[in-house]
Amino acid sequence: MADDRLLDHVYDGIQEYDNPCPRWWYLVLWATVLFSPLYFLFFHVGSSGWTLSQSYDQEVADNLNLRFAEIGELTADEPTLLKYMHEPDWLAIGTGVYSTHCKSCHAADGSGLVGPNLTDDVYKNVRSLADIAKIVEDGAAGGSMPAWRNRLHPNEIVLVSAYVAGLRGKNLPGPRGAEGKAAPPWPKGKPDGVDLQ
Repeated sequence: MADDRLLDHVYDGIQEYDNPCPRWWYLVLWATVLFSPLYFLFFHVGSSGWTLSQSYDQEVADNLNLRFAEIGELTADEPTLLKYMHEPDWLAIGTGVYSTHCKSCHAADGSGLVGPNLTDDVYKNVRSLADIAKIVEDGAAGGSMPAWRNRLHPNEIVLVSAYVAGLRGKNLPGPRGAEGKAAPPWPKGKPDGVDLQ
């Protein structure tokens, strides 16, 4: 240690020796530098058409298909919507779809923001329960309400429509006021004839 050379600068009375870094530090540094672009290309740009976001999307779709295998392909008709309006386990999927795609225009509680209030009895484009699913699928108002047919699974459309139908009757005040005409009340009970009220 007698031949160790001190550096010229002093900071708070502390001086440092001018010793080289251990060689393995340099090896780790250069291995990291060489590995980083390969990691970035594989996980962020994609290798052979695979990216991390595509992998996530695929896993979500697989999980959704697995859950939907229990109920099969739903039709967007009145009996189906009535049934799933009263199925809390399946309605949770509709709630999730609404929270992800709908609340930015219709508010989290359905009272409306730039989109109309969904909690009152007045509708612009809906006269029957099945019309809700049709509006979700095809959109309305010249694109103000986007079509979701090609972006959502058909069962997601049915379940979010059932959720939206269940918002009716809460009559929450919204910034836009009532828009459209009063729609007839939804039928009561499940389609199997068991009255829920």
